[in-house]
Amino acid sequence: MKRKIILVTDGDEVAQKAVERATMNIGGRCISRSAGNPTPISGEEIAKLIESALYDPVVVMVDDIGDPNLGKGEQALAHLLTNPNIEVLGVIAVASNTEGVKGIEVDFSIDHTGKIVENAVDKNGFETDTKILYGDTVDILNSFSVPLIIGIGDIGKIFGVDRYTNGAPLITKALKEIVNRSIIN
Repeated sequence: MKRKIILVTDGDEVAQKAVERATMNIGGRCISRSAGNPTPISGEEIAKLIESALYDPVVVMVDDIGDPNLGKGEQALAHLLTNPNIEVLGVIAVASNTEGVKGIEVDFSIDHTGKIVENAVDKNGFETDTKILYGDTVDILNSFSVPLIIGIGDIGKIFGVDRYTNGAPLITKALKEIVNRSIIN
């Protein structure tokens, strides 16, 4: 049986706390060792941790630390997207101010107020006028078929709204949207 995972393209310390809280809010398992800026372990190591997780969905963080090229986070992401033992339910694509990236088309986004919006959002969670979200760890997604891509601003921050001490409501909503639109056995 394939393990069902949700990928989050952010992993700094603030994002990690928010993602851990949000994963707890949805009853999932978080691979905290994948957090870091940049991602500190390989895709192979992350896959082994996913296999040993007690239950699904498993939430994994990947981060390129602002590198517009193929950084450690995107390399890990590519490995997980091609692993035959893993089913990616969706990706939460995090906006950043990184220049020189292609960006990725989102299905929809969660804005800074928690509202679902049609277009991408910027780092502060404001809706943009395009479906293309720009982030440092998202370009590799253009090479793969992913069932659902949700855009979001800078996790755990966004004017303090998404802090883990507030329950990380924005990232929680994004995770819930992926779970609710997927069938998890």
